[in-house]
Amino acid sequence: MLPWLTSLAANPSSIHAPGRAARKAVESAREAVASALGVLPDEIVFTSGGTESDVLAVRGAALAARERESGRSRVVFSAAEHPAVREAGLSLAGDGFEPVEVPVDRDGLPDEDGLASALDAKAAVVSLILASNETGAVNVLMPDAARIAHAVGAVVHTDAVQAVGKVPVRPGALGVDLLSFTGHKFGGPKGAGGLWVRKGVRLRPLFKGGGQERGRRGGTENVPAIVGLGAALTAAVAGMDAEALRVAALRDAFEAELLVRVPGARINGPGAVRGERLPTVSSVTFPGADGETLLAALDLEGVAASSGSACASGTPSPSRVLLACGMPVAEVRATLRFSFGWTSSEADVATLLEILPGLVARVRAV
Repeated sequence: MLPWLTSLAANPSSIHAPGRAARKAVESAREAVASALGVLPDEIVFTSGGTESDVLAVRGAALAARERESGRSRVVFSAAEHPAVREAGLSLAGDGFEPVEVPVDRDGLPDEDGLASALDAKAAVVSLILASNETGAVNVLMPDAARIAHAVGAVVHTDAVQAVGKVPVRPGALGVDLLSFTGHKFGGPKGAGGLWVRKGVRLRPLFKGGGQERGRRGGTENVPAIVGLGAALTAAVAGMDAEALRVAALRDAFEAELLVRVPGARINGPGAVRGERLPTVSSVTFPGADGETLLAALDLEGVAASSGSACASGTPSPSRVLLACGMPVAEVRATLRFSFGWTSSEADVATLLEILPGLVARVRAV
């Protein structure tokens, strides 16, 4: 990224030599992302991150679908969606759409009967998260859900922000039409993301400008961030299999020992029968402990954890996603998320296991 932050700072829409060099850098990154996802380069739209990608997908596809067919007036999403998707869906009520939130099971997977009942000729867009940002649950039902949605003519979007760069993601195998991702989830810079748009799928732009991104996202491209996103995803995919095994081993070792050392602790997420989890996420409930107090105690010990989605942390409300999974409010408030990644080590896990049991006991006593 450094050259594009300093000496090579030209506008990629300019026709002079520096501008052509910037354009080449953007298109090289586009080709790298497309290769990682197994799609065509011109199907990749660069955005400012996951939230913009989600909103562009949900709102842009819904409005375009209604322009094509006036009866397309329903937008469907699950109760386990990231706030970006949920709020985009709800906002469409102001445009005359009917938002329908499908309930989820205890693992956060969409209720199949609820999804089927919401899908008919009115459905414009269906958005289902691929991997939960709170429990790590992977939606193994996605291909089946996409087939049902396509049978009634709906466009299918998936928020794959948590999955891309960590586990294999192929839009074609998932059967979806739109797929969101963002760079900082796989080591790239914050402020750069993307939306895969299957060829032939129409979107109404959130904002228009100079025709950048083939008219789907106006505004001068963030060249340094896009270059960084492409480089990070290339590196993440190259080492994905080995890294996933390493990180999953750290997570599993942490969970197994934690359940021994902390009485009553419970791991949240799908079991071996129904589905699978990302290797990077461990959602743990500590009954009788206040999660925010435990977070503060961990922070004082140099441990960074979360009480849910980082995008919603710091709010007084309990996790909407965990509540939708049927967890009681008291347990939701006693739940923390521990994230594992390429910087995590066995020493980190050992240190955490030394610190955590005592802190839980102290917080429970309070």
